[in-house]
Amino acid sequence: MKRGLILLLVILTGLGLNISAWAKPLSQNKYASIILDTNTLEILHARSIDELRYPASLTKMMTLYLVFDALERDELGINEPLLVSARAARTPPGRLGLRAGRTITAHQAIQALAVRSANDVAVVLAERLGGSEKEFASLMTQKAKALGMQRTVFRNAHGLPDEGQFTTARDMGKLAEALLRTHRKYYPYFSQKTFSYQGRIYTNHNTLLGKVDGVDGFKTGYTEASGYNLVLSAKRSGRRLIAVVLGGASGRSRDKHMADLIERGFDVQQKVDKTRSQQFALNADEKQYQRVVKPVPKTDSIHAFTLRAAHNPMQGGGPKTVRIVQGADGMPVPLRSATQGWAVQIGAYATPAAARQANLFMKADARLKLLNAQEIIIPVKRSSGFIYRARLEQLDHAHATNVCKTLAQQRQACLVVAPS
Repeated sequence: MKRGLILLLVILTGLGLNISAWAKPLSQNKYASIILDTNTLEILHARSIDELRYPASLTKMMTLYLVFDALERDELGINEPLLVSARAARTPPGRLGLRAGRTITAHQAIQALAVRSANDVAVVLAERLGGSEKEFASLMTQKAKALGMQRTVFRNAHGLPDEGQFTTARDMGKLAEALLRTHRKYYPYFSQKTFSYQGRIYTNHNTLLGKVDGVDGFKTGYTEASGYNLVLSAKRSGRRLIAVVLGGASGRSRDKHMADLIERGFDVQQKVDKTRSQQFALNADEKQYQRVVKPVPKTDSIHAFTLRAAHNPMQGGGPKTVRIVQGADGMPVPLRSATQGWAVQIGAYATPAAARQANLFMKADARLKLLNAQEIIIPVKRSSGFIYRARLEQLDHAHATNVCKTLAQQRQACLVVAPS
């Protein structure tokens, strides 16, 4: 028995598995679910949406988000051959069975992630875009924070068990909405029912594609610690929903429950359209805030706790309260003078747009009470170019301190900045 245990440990070490992968789940109750109306960005159904859960292969949605970002920036070619490292080839199943030293195109890799959920391919993409999977996971977490995914941390690109990698149903809803909004032209990858590679045909794990009216994409995931996860998007009569189920007991029961949620979501959506009853938004605290849905007023300030309110300032150059100058490479960035009152620094980002988005998402988080804060972005020259610090100013000391305490509890970076 002892020799068998030692042999098992040797095999696991050779496979590169972390023994902590079998850590107990964050909660004995793995279940959580959310339904989001993408037109109004309101939540139509919510169960445990802010409780930490393991994402499993839903992680690959963020991996693909960064891949799509790279394609849009021309940092990656769609037909570019990607080299398979020895580490990628050793990645545990499910995988495509790539061999070290061979190549796979970016187009094939994207399909392999969206349809096959291939873990080895996820590592190939991570190493190409981040240099290493560890660095890429850091980029994934940074992107998550920029998208307002306050309680999500990534440690790898594929979703294999890691006790330090977690998310929430609300955050997965935000990620799905951001993929649809920002990278809609790549969404058909998530709709593919099959994927052919080297003479073999792989079938999409998302068995609800084509079976439930309107369902046209997104991702499944499973580990023992996470349970059966699923993110879906469905469109009917010009209206689209996003639904997330985490912690299903089995693939079949998860799919049946998801099908029921889709029907419930469209039913609630129709009732809300008729009555405009009280709903709460994706960025609002489900336990403390509800709001009557009203058109977003055209004013200099944002007065709604919705993602729509956070996104609208991106149109037309941003809110008038942001001071604008020409930054590096002619990009518009807010002017930094003396700090006005106490401030909180949210983070440093590669582009002014990412920094501004981070500020806007923080302002849209009702718990932080930052709607009246002054947005500011500070360009900082580095040897390799510029970084852009995102800050929110005109706070008193107690407010700034409380904001950072709240964010610290969510493992979100935050720095209190004194007046200058």
